[in-house]
Amino acid sequence: MAVSRVDHVDKNFRQLIQSWQSRFQRVHRQPEDLIFEDSPITQAQAVGLIECQMSSRWLDFVARELKAEGESFYTIGSSGHEGNAMVGMCADVEDMAFLHYRSGGFVMARARQVAGQTPIFDTCLSLTASSEDPISGGRHKVWGSKTLNIPPQTSTIASHLPKAMGYAFFLDRRHPLDLEVGPEREAIAICTFGDASSNHSTAVGAINAAAWAAYQNIPMPVLFVCEDNGIGISVHTPPGWVAANYQNRAGLKYFRASGLDFRSGFGPVQEAIRYCRERRRPVFLHLETVRMLGHAGSDVESVYNTTEFVEAQEAKDPLLKSAERLMEAGVLSPEELMAMYENIAEQVRAAGREATQRPKHMTAETVVKPLEPDYSELNLKSASIPTETRREHFNGTLPEEQRPRHLAQHINWALHDLFLAQDDLFLFGEDVARKGGVYNVTTQLFQQFGAGRVFNSLLDEQAILGLAMGAGHLGLLPMPEIQYLAYVHNALDQLRGEACSLGFFSENRFQNPMVVRIAGFAYQKGFGGHFHNDNSFAALRDIPSLIMVTASNGPDAARLLRTSVQMAKQFGSVVVFIEPIALYMTKDLVENGDYLAPYPPPDALMPFGESGFYGEPDAPLLIISYANGTYLSRQAAHDLAQQGIKTQILDLRFLKPLNVGGICAAARGKKGVLIVDECRKTGSISEEIMTHLEEQLGSEKPVVQRIYGHDTYIPLGRAWEYVLPSRESIVAATHKLWEAIHG
Repeated sequence: MAVSRVDHVDKNFRQLIQSWQSRFQRVHRQPEDLIFEDSPITQAQAVGLIECQMSSRWLDFVARELKAEGESFYTIGSSGHEGNAMVGMCADVEDMAFLHYRSGGFVMARARQVAGQTPIFDTCLSLTASSEDPISGGRHKVWGSKTLNIPPQTSTIASHLPKAMGYAFFLDRRHPLDLEVGPEREAIAICTFGDASSNHSTAVGAINAAAWAAYQNIPMPVLFVCEDNGIGISVHTPPGWVAANYQNRAGLKYFRASGLDFRSGFGPVQEAIRYCRERRRPVFLHLETVRMLGHAGSDVESVYNTTEFVEAQEAKDPLLKSAERLMEAGVLSPEELMAMYENIAEQVRAAGREATQRPKHMTAETVVKPLEPDYSELNLKSASIPTETRREHFNGTLPEEQRPRHLAQHINWALHDLFLAQDDLFLFGEDVARKGGVYNVTTQLFQQFGAGRVFNSLLDEQAILGLAMGAGHLGLLPMPEIQYLAYVHNALDQLRGEACSLGFFSENRFQNPMVVRIAGFAYQKGFGGHFHNDNSFAALRDIPSLIMVTASNGPDAARLLRTSVQMAKQFGSVVVFIEPIALYMTKDLVENGDYLAPYPPPDALMPFGESGFYGEPDAPLLIISYANGTYLSRQAAHDLAQQGIKTQILDLRFLKPLNVGGICAAARGKKGVLIVDECRKTGSISEEIMTHLEEQLGSEKPVVQRIYGHDTYIPLGRAWEYVLPSRESIVAATHKLWEAIHG
């Protein structure tokens, strides 16, 4: 039977210690004394460093021991990367750290800065999926700690880089606005990742965004730590590639440090952190590491690497070099190092054994609890704005005193009111500042509230959402704008894998609230293409905890926007507000100007889940729709009334989660239900509504039919009329439903 690489790595350490038994000579120093003339590391720091490295190493060993017993469920380790403990030691605990999965050394070192921490036991609880895990509650093995300022991060590739960039961006932006949130003024953001991850578009975009800002002298104190072990699972990184790619980038300061030898590595690590902190500019710290024990416990490295290669990598083991340096400098004897090694081994094994006995999740309810806040407790009282302040802001005439206006104007007025009421609210995206947005929805916000709170981003949706997450981590309230619905797909994992998963992996100890405004849906006449005229949000509906809302008219949009901000502020929610482009400037329903409406006063919010009703409550037919579909259904209802067919319309404002109880209550007692879904047939919201009606109403279910958009992209010119529901097709479908009811 083959000996595992764990045994080889452990044996290498023991043999090294044994080889020094006869040649060690102690040198007496004080803890604060340097141990090498060419390195700034002190004796106390060096001893602390190797303790962190040993702790991280034994966590890897014990994770595999417990895995063999069926008690541990995660074996991606940090072996070979323990040099990142230098970063954890040199950085301050106030520096928020967004870590990748090989960050054991960093976490052990940071924990030493705060009294009372138990990082070994906490990690074992996470490895064994115990519900007592103090960060994720056993939902996944993560590196994270509220006390240590480490948001939970699991098997990420590079998806955490945009939010690290965003956090750094807002660190200094809050000070001129006198916002008393977040850490001390000198704090920085730290982000660790691998050399393979540095090629990912998300990493490239985040680093580019940081450099783009710094190039314009915008403060961006973020330390990008690329831990270069030369391989991504089985794919080798070309030698020299990372350095060649990043050492001469405009706006980005490059440092190189050895993570394999603290004697040469500690100084550059210190200097990189100091530069980032003092200059407030992005730094790329290229940290040389080595990967040991394969990618994970399940990885059979012999399939793609030779034994000679593996052994050569193991010979670079940073733990070997740390022990050798301490013995060489006369700091710790071989016996002391061996005792430390064995003592830490016993600590980790004991912690692992104890963790296996701790409670696990036994019900679905406890697993999903962080994803389901009680929105019945939503505070519907908006922040009060003195009337005099509003009147002055709106040049003497309040919006509610002005003539009825269209949807875009209602949103704009609501944004102005929200900015007056919430001094921690920020709006950003492409073209939203001086231009006022592609559709003028954000007009005058930049002029009224300044570039500190309303600003243009670069053309990168991942960066826009990263900015939002970073702002939320800092305690601010971001409102990013994605210019078109189709564009959010360029950055979907920033919502799915990062923003919306944060509460799940931290039991809501960390939050990144935001309200994402997206111009969307179809019906822009003659305006084709699958980017500017997109009618699908199926991918958003699949994201746990995401709230998705829309509006079919101006007053609803204003009230919903206020409620969305309140949900983000009160519950830390991630809310996506899809604004129907085609209705922005719509003035007419069936007569000239009859779709314009008065502005609701700023204290009017919309209760969570509330739907709108139009038509006759006693009508035998119910039409369920949203956004453009509601507008068209109201037109169709007017035509149907003239033909003697009464209808009631249920206008959905909350698309995710659906108010299932409200929908079923509205359908109960009706003879027929027509669902008008402007999105595509496949993956549409109409499928979900039909399922709920079937499950909830059973034999009481009325006859249910639906019309929907075809499974196609929106074409140019007038061809769109044939692939989307229309006023005429709704009328025809209602007649068909009426005939089905009456035989």
